[in-house]
Amino acid sequence: MAQSHPLFFPWVIQWEVIAMFKLGLLLVAFALAVTACGSDDDTGSETTAAGSGDPVANACPAEGCEITIVEASANGDEVEVTWDANFLADFTRNHIHIYWDNYTADEVSSDAEDRGVTQGDWSPTDEYPAYVTESATSTANRGESTILCVTAADRDHVVLDSSIVHCFDVSAALGG
Repeated sequence: MAQSHPLFFPWVIQWEVIAMFKLGLLLVAFALAVTACGSDDDTGSETTAAGSGDPVANACPAEGCEITIVEASANGDEVEVTWDANFLADFTRNHIHIYWDNYTADEVSSDAEDRGVTQGDWSPTDEYPAYVTESATSTANRGESTILCVTAADRDHVVLDSSIVHCFDVSAALGG
């Protein structure tokens, strides 16, 4: 019976172990790639909640993100507005810009200068369905305006579509 060289046999085993280790790494890498490319994304691509008509978390339907002020009432010296929206606002994604009609939707966008206008004042919010005016929308900052407007913006405060705006006369809620 022929004997193998004592150093040759462990050498073969080492290469087999290394080859198996490499194969294992390839299988793990493949499994990670398949998992990462799955369809379980959280990008907000769905726009309707299973036939409910309720707003879906941060999705803009084909017609765009829309907010409609449905009511305004006095809240101390401020105004509380209630609105409906076809998306759920979230500061980390799309949210609501509310502002007095002293400004346009283009002016209440962080890219106002790129739009050829001077940047105005607005209050960003993800409060839903009610919001009490504060900061830029405080009644102390309204000038002569009695109209509040809303539009949707992204997480960088860029207005998504300045043609989708809703304004509401809150003069009855201003108190005097």
